[in-house]
Amino acid sequence: MAKKKETAKDLVQYTYRDNGQEFIMKRKMVSAIIVALLFAIALAVFIALYIDERAKVQQTYKRQYGLCIEKVIYDIDSYNGAEGDHEFRYRRLVADMNSVASFAFLLDDLEITGQQKTVNELYTAFLKYPVQMKEKLEEAKTALEDINANLDKGYDEAQTIVDSIDLKGY
Repeated sequence: MAKKKETAKDLVQYTYRDNGQEFIMKRKMVSAIIVALLFAIALAVFIALYIDERAKVQQTYKRQYGLCIEKVIYDIDSYNGAEGDHEFRYRRLVADMNSVASFAFLLDDLEITGQQKTVNELYTAFLKYPVQMKEKLEEAKTALEDINANLDKGYDEAQTIVDSIDLKGY
């Protein structure tokens, strides 16, 4: 069979069609790039809002952490000044120390420095070794006051208390 000759009119229509398709594809690509840029900007805005909100939450946790430490200090004073019902006062002290350990878990800066572990170990000492910790309440109070004053030596004092606990005793 002989090849059909294409007329000039057919070739022009074919070329116009190709240019039209190319124009449509370019328009779609430009639209896709614009949409991708808008999504990238929106993502950046949401990340910035998240970081800002996270900082506010961390400040709230830090404030609550300080309040819980103050409650433990008050409980130690209450325990030392009490004439009776020491068991109830000690249980309250342990419960408030649990709050301190819980907020220490939520604070990012304590996790990075390893101070969270010290607070958790101090709470565990209060919980598991009440007989020994009752003798070290003044030292614990000093350590907690220093921690509440944002002094690093408070964590060192707390670690010293934890290290002095006889783990085979009560």
